Amino acid sequence: MTGYGVGMSGTTPAVEVLMSVNDVDAADIARLLTQLSTTATFDRSRLEAIVTHDATELLVVRDEGRIVGTATLVTFPLPTGLRGHVDDVVVDESMRGRGIARALLVRMTELATERGLRTLDLTSRPSRESAIRLYESVGFVRRETNVLRFTPTQHS
Repeated sequence: MTGYGVGMSGTTPAVEVLMSVNDVDAADIARLLTQLSTTATFDRSRLEAIVTHDATELLVVRDEGRIVGTATLVTFPLPTGLRGHVDDVVVDESMRGRGIARALLVRMTELATERGLRTLDLTSRPSRESAIRLYESVGFVRRETNVLRFTPTQHS
């Protein structure tokens, strides 16, 4: 996709599934991770595990060959059916407003439909109002639920 300009008039950003990790892609994803979370740490081996694991796919959008947006799709079988979860959606702050997040989310909903997932979930902080509007615009529906989290203590 070298030379492909994201957000050029009339074009939808192209979404690809990252199949392997090279040094440039790893650096791009490390940079995006810092924009996603102030507490997240980059781990190249974890990134490589994501792209090779059967249950996870890292979807990316490139601009002139560089990764400028990414999201992780996790699918897993449960007794109630095949389910999916969207995690770690991030677009480079210099590229926001160009339809990159929308393209990633639309592709995820397409994959969920193609694969016969019973549901595809994501969570978002209530304060992220514009993100929630985007999620709703591509078909996600708010649920009456409480998200609970257990964080195991790390043993060194």
